[in-house]
Amino acid sequence: MSLKIRHSLRWFWLSMICLAPVAGGPLPDGGAPAFDVRAFGAAGDGRTLDTGAINQAIEAAAAAGGGTVYFPAGIYASHSIRLRSNIALYLGPGATILAADPPPEGAAGGYDAPEPCPFDQYQDFGHSHWHNSLIWGENLENVSILGPGMIFGRGLSRGFGRKDPPPGEPQLPWPPELPPLKPGDPLPGPFGLPDARDALPAGVGNKAIALKNCRGVILRDFTIFHGGHFGILATGVDNFTIDNLKIDTNRDGIDVDCCRNVRISNCTVNSPNDDGICLKSSYGLDEIRATENVTIANCQVSGFEEGTLLDGTYQRRPPPRGPVGRIKFGTEANGGFKNITIANCVFVYSLGLALEEVDGGAMEDVTITNLAMREIPHAPIFIRLGARSRGPDHPPVGKARRILISNVVASDVMFFQGILISGIPGHAIEDVTLSNILIQFQGGGTAEQAARVVPELERDYPEAGNFGILPAYGLFARHVRGLSVRDVRFELLQDDRRPAVILDDVTGADFDHFQAPSATGVSALVLKNVTGLDVRHSPGLPDTCREQTVPEDRL
Repeated sequence: MSLKIRHSLRWFWLSMICLAPVAGGPLPDGGAPAFDVRAFGAAGDGRTLDTGAINQAIEAAAAAGGGTVYFPAGIYASHSIRLRSNIALYLGPGATILAADPPPEGAAGGYDAPEPCPFDQYQDFGHSHWHNSLIWGENLENVSILGPGMIFGRGLSRGFGRKDPPPGEPQLPWPPELPPLKPGDPLPGPFGLPDARDALPAGVGNKAIALKNCRGVILRDFTIFHGGHFGILATGVDNFTIDNLKIDTNRDGIDVDCCRNVRISNCTVNSPNDDGICLKSSYGLDEIRATENVTIANCQVSGFEEGTLLDGTYQRRPPPRGPVGRIKFGTEANGGFKNITIANCVFVYSLGLALEEVDGGAMEDVTITNLAMREIPHAPIFIRLGARSRGPDHPPVGKARRILISNVVASDVMFFQGILISGIPGHAIEDVTLSNILIQFQGGGTAEQAARVVPELERDYPEAGNFGILPAYGLFARHVRGLSVRDVRFELLQDDRRPAVILDDVTGADFDHFQAPSATGVSALVLKNVTGLDVRHSPGLPDTCREQTVPEDRL
């Protein structure tokens, strides 16, 4: 991390601490009366633990029927902050809520203990607990956290160890090497969870913000730096607005799990080690609950080194470590995803868009448009239906259907993978439309790679990279029913000895105004067990209309 960020966090704000208004005074913008944390004893000096004063201010506001808890300029070191209904936290200019270090091992105090969760065999420890967080709320309504200040998770864990050092300090290995289970540790369930090696003890926090079963939540205008396992984990939150956040973090940025009526807009999320904006539908609430009616608009995701989004240096990682930082659905997907729209988003130095349904839910009625991508390691678009079936009674294979993706431009996509759409035998992905798409690939694939057989990986973790180098450079579609490819163009920076497209067990494939270069002697389209193919207005390809099954052919 640059000296600029370190000095600003450690010293600069300390010099800007100002006299605080009294409790009940108005906000600087003339808004509703505020409950100033300094009036309740908060020091804001970055050293004194202000947990008690902050929570007293929240309780006073709640007792008054609601109000704004105001943080003037300063650094407020704290452990768990407990939200209440009808409360807004307002982080003023120059204000930082600092996640304090956990106490030494075996000592009392620190972050609130992780609450019991009898359903933790279906998702990892981080997804199964909410109270062990810097800021948390459960069963609340009408809650806001507003900017323009910062939340700095310096003392938070990202899932292993008592804390994760911020940039500029000696780093822990990632991903970590898990020790063997100790004698007496409880044995995990059929899905390998709960795993004692994944758990954190009382006193240790692992999330910047955690919300469970809440309604009417607004998060707006602030910054999260180094947010732990989750910058934001929202589970069962309805009527939820996330707007104009900047997140530069060491694991997941925003996770929206089993939520309804969600609007995520104007956010910039940098998360080199994990997902940027991620929709999930886990079993953490002891019910099958879809994530539905969600819009994600005008957002940017990336995987630069942590801290270099905020300091403006945008540093790339040296190989072979690659970025993550994408927008993703899954992997936890018991309840499925319904009525989702993504529009006007930018992916830069990150993995591509991932839509994954592997735990028995239905992913349906998804429309995605206006994406710009650059420096994508593999699979700019990944759609997966699988049979991991991690849920009560091993749920049957779910559905992935009615997915429209349009107006996508991607450049500098590495040669490993193009668009990857894969169901499993007997369970097809249905009704996928790809239109107005331009992708520039690095190229360089070999004839040996073109002959590679791609494993099914029906029950594996659904990660595009696990499928390895694909035998088609542009589009590999397998176990699909109803595939429309219109106004799609692929470009190569160097020759590639793989075909542009492989269709395997596909029913109803329609190519209209499709363009893709192919090396001399290499077919553009390879067909394996394709039923119903229509190709027209596609330069370099003959107009073709076939209704019968084609066991194998090349165009």
